Amino acid sequence: MSDRIPLPPLVFAPLLKRIRWGGRKLGDVLGKPIGDESDYAESWEVADQDGNESRVASGRLAGISLPELIATASESLLGTQVGMNQFPLLIKYLDANDWLSLQVHPNDFLARQFGSRERGKTECWVILQADPGAKICCGLKRGVTTEQLQTGLEVAVSDPSSHLLEDLLHIYPVEAGDCVFVPAGTIHALGPGILLAEIQQQSNLTFRLYDWGKLGSDGQPRPVHIQESLTCTDFARGPVFPVVAQQLCDQEHGFEELVRCEYFVVRRHTSLHAFSLLSDGRFRILMTLAGSGTVDTSTGAEALLQGGTVLLPACCERIRVRPEERLQILEITCP
Repeated sequence: MSDRIPLPPLVFAPLLKRIRWGGRKLGDVLGKPIGDESDYAESWEVADQDGNESRVASGRLAGISLPELIATASESLLGTQVGMNQFPLLIKYLDANDWLSLQVHPNDFLARQFGSRERGKTECWVILQADPGAKICCGLKRGVTTEQLQTGLEVAVSDPSSHLLEDLLHIYPVEAGDCVFVPAGTIHALGPGILLAEIQQQSNLTFRLYDWGKLGSDGQPRPVHIQESLTCTDFARGPVFPVVAQQLCDQEHGFEELVRCEYFVVRRHTSLHAFSLLSDGRFRILMTLAGSGTVDTSTGAEALLQGGTVLLPACCERIRVRPEERLQILEITCP
């Protein structure tokens, strides 16, 4: 494959993860090929991790991995991001059927202390479904210190009935449509009854503070990383709330910009009518949250189906989205 050969829109086979807090919504709602079990937690849609490498699901490139595409067609795939030896974003769907661990991710600087090739992990969540009263934790209450958090963790372990730890955390209800931006260094956890799309840096570096007394799939407590977590936590950040979307429009339709940071830009489009997306030398990722349609480009077309994800290589031009019904998609790219 030559670096100059145009690449078509790409759909990768999902990498399904079973974790004790998962459920069945990845299959029942989003159509992922899950089995009979009830602990399907994550569907990795676009991934470039050692041992977790996305592979093209069908077409003339079927079976080719994302790292192989970067190695052999970097300019066509990455465009303005050319020169990277790893795809910069990790894209997932998550089904939280129980509380996830209380956790934190390092920033880029701290991540390199745990491995020279490690990246930090800034992420954002877009809520697809939320049961009534479903809650998340995102951030600490204002003014919480390292010492207070450490004490809260110690008390939670010795007395699980204590609410001291929860009283330090920023816990609040969410609903479908909410978007929460989670910069690296933010303590966070998802509660039960939430189905979401997650956009993040290409990193799987996670430090666990507390696991609510739960056991892993092997019947043993999962490890916690107290010192690493405290080192990585930004205690100055305080509580983190859902974002206020920026309303934008072009000549054809209005849309929302949910997040713009140094790692990714996330926009949400909702439409009954066809519209175009900018072709500017950047790759684009489309996640279909609701409805169905087609995306047409200069190098090919691909179906947009609820729960699906399409990577449009940077070489794709004349991008036209054609809804077959009311369609809602996330458009994700690098800034």
